[in-house]
Amino acid sequence: MTEHTLKSFEEELNKLSAECARMGGLTEAQVADALTAVVKRNQDLATSVVTRDDKLDVAEREIERRAIRLIALRQPMADDLRRTVAAMKIANNLERCGDLAKNIAKRTLAIIEADPMTQLTRSIDRMGKLVLTRLTAVLDAYARQDLERALAVWSQDEDVDEHYNSLFRELLTYMMGDPRTITACAHLLFVAKNLERIGDHATNIAEIVHYQITGEDMIAPVRPKTDALSA
Repeated sequence: MTEHTLKSFEEELNKLSAECARMGGLTEAQVADALTAVVKRNQDLATSVVTRDDKLDVAEREIERRAIRLIALRQPMADDLRRTVAAMKIANNLERCGDLAKNIAKRTLAIIEADPMTQLTRSIDRMGKLVLTRLTAVLDAYARQDLERALAVWSQDEDVDEHYNSLFRELLTYMMGDPRTITACAHLLFVAKNLERIGDHATNIAEIVHYQITGEDMIAPVRPKTDALSA
């Protein structure tokens, strides 16, 4: 390639990474607002999260379009190919996180019709903040190409699972103690499961970042997992 062609190629790669990082910011905002909506019982914010989900769908399609075009026209190899494919895979995981945030917001609209359950809400808040912290950290690892930070996120997957298991048992206790809480608790259980899945997507992104940087899969054949209650 000529120097001009190489420079143009690098600019395209940088734009692709920048679009992925921008989508990451939108996803963080969606997850954070969905969590705030359920904790604060904020109907307007929940509705806003549902409405804004389309932006993430558009962003994922644009990143996929850019990546496919780059592969077709530039035929990248080695590091450049991994960087291109990583952006496309990360965008897919971010879009799924956005869908899960939208689901949380939809559940919120039903939850706020029931009486507040402060203790359970606090448990949801703690779990949500842990998940959001992991999502922020892994997106920062991607932006900075920080392998150590990506590995730290990957190794902490079981922390989210432990929170989910604890919250699962807490919700069951409430439902058995007072059948009137069953509907609201069921919605909160789905909220907790959606948060746990967002944590899984953060772990997926950590694995993608690791492969992009090293060209190798994660050393452990199976990621840490303690969620004995999941199907």
